[in-house]
Amino acid sequence: MDFSLLGPIAVTTGSGELSLGPAKRRSVLALLLLQPNTTVPLEQLIDSLWEDEPPEHARTVVQGHVSRLRATLAQGGADAYGIELTTHGSAYLLRLPEELIDAHRFGELVALARPEEAPADAVPLLREALGLWRGPALTGTVTSPPFAAAAHALEERRLTAVEALGRAHGALGAHEQAAAVLYNAAVNHPLREGLIAGLMRALFRTGRQSDALEWFHRTRRLLNEELGVDPGERLRGAYEEILRAEEARPAAKPSAVSRETAAGPSTAPAEARVPAQGGQPSGGASGSGRGGAAPRLLPRPPARFLGREHQLAALTAILTSRTPQESPLAVVAGPAGVGKTACVVQWAHQYAGAFPDGQLFADLRGFGEGDEAAPAEILRDFLLALGTPPERVPSSAEAASALFRSLVAERRLLVVLDNARGSAQVRPLLPGGPHCATVVTSRSRLDGLVATDWARPVGLQAMGHEEGAALLGAMLGAERVAEDPAAAQELVALCDGLPLALRAAAAQLTARPRWRLARLAAALRDERRRLALLSAEDTGIAAALRMSVARLSADDARLLSALATSADGHLNSSVAAALAGYDQERTQDALDRLAEMHLVDEESTDVYTISTLTQLFARDERGEGDGPGA
Repeated sequence: MDFSLLGPIAVTTGSGELSLGPAKRRSVLALLLLQPNTTVPLEQLIDSLWEDEPPEHARTVVQGHVSRLRATLAQGGADAYGIELTTHGSAYLLRLPEELIDAHRFGELVALARPEEAPADAVPLLREALGLWRGPALTGTVTSPPFAAAAHALEERRLTAVEALGRAHGALGAHEQAAAVLYNAAVNHPLREGLIAGLMRALFRTGRQSDALEWFHRTRRLLNEELGVDPGERLRGAYEEILRAEEARPAAKPSAVSRETAAGPSTAPAEARVPAQGGQPSGGASGSGRGGAAPRLLPRPPARFLGREHQLAALTAILTSRTPQESPLAVVAGPAGVGKTACVVQWAHQYAGAFPDGQLFADLRGFGEGDEAAPAEILRDFLLALGTPPERVPSSAEAASALFRSLVAERRLLVVLDNARGSAQVRPLLPGGPHCATVVTSRSRLDGLVATDWARPVGLQAMGHEEGAALLGAMLGAERVAEDPAAAQELVALCDGLPLALRAAAAQLTARPRWRLARLAAALRDERRRLALLSAEDTGIAAALRMSVARLSADDARLLSALATSADGHLNSSVAAALAGYDQERTQDALDRLAEMHLVDEESTDVYTISTLTQLFARDERGEGDGPGA
């Protein structure tokens, strides 16, 4: 059972909202909730319910409302929550756990937030606190001075939380988000000087000096006209701080990028910017590399990355080429565990300087646990990173995609879309500007993107013996690998040359510094233990393969299970059809889909191979369920 004061007065249970009746009955409940676990005199209730002289039967009216509230709460199961509305002489007491009241939870969350000391923790706390508000406090109560005063006090607490959230965003350097948070509150409370001062600083730090100074002059005029006073210390302090910073700022020499930008007005649409005075769109930068901090969303560079020179060179050729009116697009595809993300992130960090307006990154969760990421979800993250105020992010994927393309049309931006399931998931996320570049990783080849968007494929295969041994040396130390090069070669073979499996093997040896490589190789020869040994906590080759197989149709999964029974992992479509019990056409179609997902390889026309680790996984899965022919 939850009690709401921060918006319309309401009581909700697991079955829905309770019917509380007329305004005076809601007002009685509100006054008791404002003073929980405290006796509230009947006279105080009467004074609060009637702004003018109360009627002669006021006591009876209040007693009737209390009686009806008691019955309503009982019907909602109040006893189970420890809630009790009792009478104490000529006073009433609502006994309940205070955390059931939204205003109490709001206060606790705000008290926990420390915007200056721990801004990263303060932001989610304050967002959750402000999310409890569903409208003006105490909506639905009578219009009397006591309720107006209580509503005003709650609103003051809300504004204090808004200011704190703005400071927390500012402390994290997210000045566009700080401006977006503070703007609406400043419009609705134009004389609240602390709020205006915070907005001024946020606007100034996003490069919108003129907007920041205009807020000061507008507020100064309002204070003089409505209250007959001058700006206070907080507002003057923000104004003087901006002026001093402007005077101290050296004249910057225009860079190649800024000269290019100066050739014309900003192409960012007005919808993406926090409005300036009077609700009009600002002409300032929207928060990317044009005026504020460019977004840098790349994950940290992969540890001990080595090799993949051919693929890195291919990415450079594709993504840094400039064809008029075309946005370069590369697709890095390969089997689970082959290191697609590591390769792309390594390249992105090496060439970040070629994209001064920022680098965006998103995990599309195409082959992860749970549902894949919806384009609207990713677009919202991108638009927020580019400085779009949250309330101006379109709700539909189509509108958000259009706004994203407009925002980045003239920017030099890199977009990394990791772990895509299919082409349809990727298309709404593609920028259209000729200075943008996009790289997608997937276990699928994404032939649709190649066909419709001229994506250039970059294949990633398992490592050879030398490259795999070098990776083991980078993880374990060259000396340890040099002690037994033959065992290192065997480990690479037992791991099918997959970097993920090799890193898991290295983790096993790191945890056992006295083990020689030969001892782990001997353990991995046992096919019953191999997949388990090639796992480390939340990562491992079995988990990666499980996500690939989970995306298969029942027919394709059944064929993969049948292929696992092949003696040497080499077969053709006729052998595969015999193993699965399918006809030739059905088998060929399924083999093509498995090859597209890199669960089998087509070495030449009608010659397919399935890796040992994939065979082991498919056998394990077959042993747990029904095999072919069941």
